[in-house]
Amino acid sequence: MHKTNSTTEKQAESKNHSTDRVRRFFADLGPGLITGAADDDPSGISTYSVAGASFGYMPLWTALFSFPLMAAVQLMCARLGLVTGRGLAGVVRRYYPRWVLWSACTLLIVANVFNIGADLGGLAEATEMMTGIKSYYWTPLYTLLIISLLFFSTYRQFARIFKWLTMVLFAYIAAAFFARPDWHAVLSATFFPRVQWSSAFLATFVGILGTTISPYLFFWQASQEVEEERALGRDTVKQRKGATVKELKAARTDVFTGMFFSNLVMYFIILTTAATLNAHGQTNIETARQAAEALRPLAGSAAYLLFTIGLIGTGILAVPVLAGSAAYAVSEAAGWRGTLEDQPPLSRKFYALIAVAMLLGLTLDFVGFNAVKMLFYSAVLNGVLAPPLIVLVVLLTSNSKIMGIRVSSRPLRYVGWATAVIMTAACIGMFVTMYTG
Repeated sequence: MHKTNSTTEKQAESKNHSTDRVRRFFADLGPGLITGAADDDPSGISTYSVAGASFGYMPLWTALFSFPLMAAVQLMCARLGLVTGRGLAGVVRRYYPRWVLWSACTLLIVANVFNIGADLGGLAEATEMMTGIKSYYWTPLYTLLIISLLFFSTYRQFARIFKWLTMVLFAYIAAAFFARPDWHAVLSATFFPRVQWSSAFLATFVGILGTTISPYLFFWQASQEVEEERALGRDTVKQRKGATVKELKAARTDVFTGMFFSNLVMYFIILTTAATLNAHGQTNIETARQAAEALRPLAGSAAYLLFTIGLIGTGILAVPVLAGSAAYAVSEAAGWRGTLEDQPPLSRKFYALIAVAMLLGLTLDFVGFNAVKMLFYSAVLNGVLAPPLIVLVVLLTSNSKIMGIRVSSRPLRYVGWATAVIMTAACIGMFVTMYTG
């Protein structure tokens, strides 16, 4: 009897331990998960749709290839924020000349404003498809909605909303199964990489890398780690400085989960468009809207609906991240107070930057600049601008004066350097084939 009770107690303890581990895993998810989900914005969805429609299953291997590169860079950014208690621009301001600081911020702002305009356009176009109401009514409405969300919610409320909003990305995984892919061809393309030496393929490859390893994610990740610290009551840099092994381990779990989720969604978008559009000869796709519209007769209304809902959800998730990361960068660079935990009167300049970034993106949609058609090219732009910022991140996180004993490990540094080299080489290859082919 005693033995039976003992066994039952051990089973109960084991079950409770497993439950605690699951709870702890989900509790650790935050900035990394939101960052990874925001990476699959309308620009990214358009890029993956172009890849699948144009080249079929061939680019599927890029999802496996980009995961470790993306995870390494984002983990370095997370560690930088945790250890220093500052955002990326704040650290650059403290340790590098002003020309380096403002060059980095300029690269970010150019890419972000362009991306905001493209994503707002993508959001509006997707909503027009769902409602029949013209997109030019939706663009300013979404702008006001997102500005209001950022202005009138605290960081904790904002993070909680966005953590749940990431669930919309499962729509793309579900849509792939409605597409009835050729699984033998899928597995072959996934594990046996093929590359096509052409300007179109290399531009798509640069776009894929640019939309997965984007400058705005570097700044956002580091700043959100700081926001998490502020939410715990650590208001000063002195209180935030330093990180325990437990905190760094939790950040690694968060970042790796977010980046895996991001690349998983990328994989299934390429798979869906390859199985439908490319398989039926529809290879000339420029935007995610065209991809969604083309899916309906090929994969059915369910796939079309899931694809479109995903496009709207990811736009609402990504645009605040784009505007917020620009505001964090400039505020940190200028030494202004800036946090989403504050109400607007306490961080006026920070919130003004958010509004200006949003309005500039909106302006692009109303001055004859067709941002929706430029969704793919905003990803390519990110791919061109990212390498110098990756170099900066690797240098910062390898410096013991900045990171103390928490400098990046050799494997992490090697992957960071490799990412910068690969993206630079891809950009050079793209320009060479454009001018010679």
